[in-house]
Amino acid sequence: MFFNRKKEDNGYLSARESRRISKENRRITNEMEKRRKRKNVPESEYLTKMHDPANAVEFDNLHSWFFTDAGTVRSVDGVSFDVPIGKTVGVVGESGCGKSVTSLSLMQLLQRPQGQTVEGEIRLNLGDKAINVVDTPQEVMQHIRGNYVSMIFQEPMTSLNPVFRIGEQVDEVIELHDGEGKSKEDIRKRTIELLEMVGIANSEGVYMMFPHELSGGMRQRVMIAMALACSPKVIIADEPTTALDVTIQAQILDLLRQLKDRINSSIMLITHDLGVIAEMADYVVVMYAGRIVEKGTAEEIFYHPAHPYTIGLMASKPVVGREVKELYSIPGKVPNPINMPNYCYFKDRCDKCTGSCEGAYPEEISLSKTHKVSCCRYYPEEMKGGRENGKE
Repeated sequence: MFFNRKKEDNGYLSARESRRISKENRRITNEMEKRRKRKNVPESEYLTKMHDPANAVEFDNLHSWFFTDAGTVRSVDGVSFDVPIGKTVGVVGESGCGKSVTSLSLMQLLQRPQGQTVEGEIRLNLGDKAINVVDTPQEVMQHIRGNYVSMIFQEPMTSLNPVFRIGEQVDEVIELHDGEGKSKEDIRKRTIELLEMVGIANSEGVYMMFPHELSGGMRQRVMIAMALACSPKVIIADEPTTALDVTIQAQILDLLRQLKDRINSSIMLITHDLGVIAEMADYVVVMYAGRIVEKGTAEEIFYHPAHPYTIGLMASKPVVGREVKELYSIPGKVPNPINMPNYCYFKDRCDKCTGSCEGAYPEEISLSKTHKVSCCRYYPEEMKGGRENGKE
């Protein structure tokens, strides 16, 4: 599916090799873009069935890659998890592990043409039917975004347009997705109602302000108002409390929780803050180097972490009332995303390696109905023996 990179002996890429990779990757991405931009695609091509009607979204073996001049970056490489209706699923992991790319794949907002979802399914429950987002054409996705899936972006100052007033920006969202049959005055009233709903007291005044006139917390509330404008079924919150002080952070999380219950939406909460996950999430997905290493309920992940990476994340978290000279940090570094190893990606950083860790990337093992981990240490004895002897 992707074009392999041939490295020179010194580790650098020659100009000739870079051109060769670039040419082949352009050919691949051009084919994908043609398919995505087709008009009048029959609905049967992207309609699907939910494996469980109680889920709002089902990610199934998702692969989202970036075709660069240096090679193919497998940012998301075989991710599978569910977001149940009315629940909050926290996606946690260090920077660059693929959290945001997973959510952008659901919105079809990957930086194209380099960024492409090349394999797998994203089943989105629309109520009366379900679609596979991966096969859905661009013109149909315009109606899905905002109406069914909405996103609160990571940094509100860069997401809001500095030259337009707050009211104009929220009005535009309502007009585009839910403006049929509404006058400008109706849309304005709806915007002010949304601003009040997210806890902005002076909603009339804020309507006429520019983004730079608001504090970080107020700007984040405006972003939440825009995301909730059409009462979406799924809200993606991409690190919604980054760079906010603790008091404002708590207010934003409370607000998200209340609004989720009010409109019966599901939340996909992306963060590297384990404290936020513990407070908000019903289920937790732990990602590392583009793959899921562990998933389960919040209680299972926090009280019974199984994967060495999850255990390391928990150990690196400061605990109130416990004095330590130095916080724990996981040794080593993440493997090169262009040349990933053919064994467990965490093996070179893991202090719990055993003989069974030799061999291919570990399969997913079920520790309970909801708790799953990809680690050789939990293999049945007969599987461990085979791996230690070099058999797969």
